[in-house]
Amino acid sequence: MSDTPGPPRSALRRVSFGATAAIVTSMALIVGLDAATASRNAIVGSLLIIAIADNLTDALGVHVYQESERLAPREAFRTTVTNFLARLLASLSFIGLMLLVPLPLAIRVAIAWGLGLLAVLSLWLARARGVAAVPEIAKHCAVAVAVIAFSRFIGTWIAHSVG
Repeated sequence: MSDTPGPPRSALRRVSFGATAAIVTSMALIVGLDAATASRNAIVGSLLIIAIADNLTDALGVHVYQESERLAPREAFRTTVTNFLARLLASLSFIGLMLLVPLPLAIRVAIAWGLGLLAVLSLWLARARGVAAVPEIAKHCAVAVAVIAFSRFIGTWIAHSVG
């Protein structure tokens, strides 16, 4: 499908894992820390740590996996860098939201932003695979909502049990 809007399949393959993980992790982190009554500074700091440390280690994990699958070194490197950059940009977008929007509203905006990004990525994947987009978007967003809900539960538990 050359007339399909969205990135080429090879680029989509390289960024889909990283972008999805960064989007869902960022939303879960924001909601969980907010429920645990964390400050804006704590949330932004945590997102920044995730944007660098977690994303670098995940990119390394992807790279090592690709080497174990004997992917050409150049392609493995390209995928590793693209994966990291997709994760970094997704994470930085949430940091920007947290810095620009008042905290109570930022939580809602971050969830809407993340689900919107996930929906667009799911749409591109569905079109690239030639499957119906709505079920794919619904499935991916449902998993993200479950992760967010679980994170909120953990944050609430921490606020009441530890705090």
